[in-house]
Amino acid sequence: MDTGHRPHTGENSKADRPDLPASYGILGATDGSGLLPWAWAEERLVRARNYWVATTRPDHTPHVMPVWGLWLNGAFYFATDRNSRKGRNLVPNPHAVVHLESGDEVVILEGVMKEIAEASALRRFADAYAAKYDIKVGVTPAARRTTAIFAMRPSTAYAWLESDYPGSATRWQFE
Repeated sequence: MDTGHRPHTGENSKADRPDLPASYGILGATDGSGLLPWAWAEERLVRARNYWVATTRPDHTPHVMPVWGLWLNGAFYFATDRNSRKGRNLVPNPHAVVHLESGDEVVILEGVMKEIAEASALRRFADAYAAKYDIKVGVTPAARRTTAIFAMRPSTAYAWLESDYPGSATRWQFE
């Protein structure tokens, strides 16, 4: 699916520790369990059922909602009504954060959402969404008058195991 960026395979990323204050106790990159591999994060992104999407209202206040979505071809995808708060927020400010439900196996994505318009990409999304949730998302031109499909290829991602937070906290920065 074309979201304007290369798929994230981990090959086009730099893994390191998050830049946090010393009081967080983050260990060196080779200490504790070490940096997590990108495949660990992708596995959790693929199998997740629910994702939290954070956007910003025009008055600059935050808005967050759980959604169903997909990690597909190196990007996060979801559908929303154009008139939903998140749908209206993403038009003037496409910057967003996506977070998995778990606080035990954390994966957080930061980046820019892009509305998907290409017919073949929309069909692939609809097919994968139906396979995952057993619900059809309309992607015809008529359906898209009310429904928007957004995708994000993260610019930065974070992950850690709560059980080894200081030793597993990992940040990826993508090209």
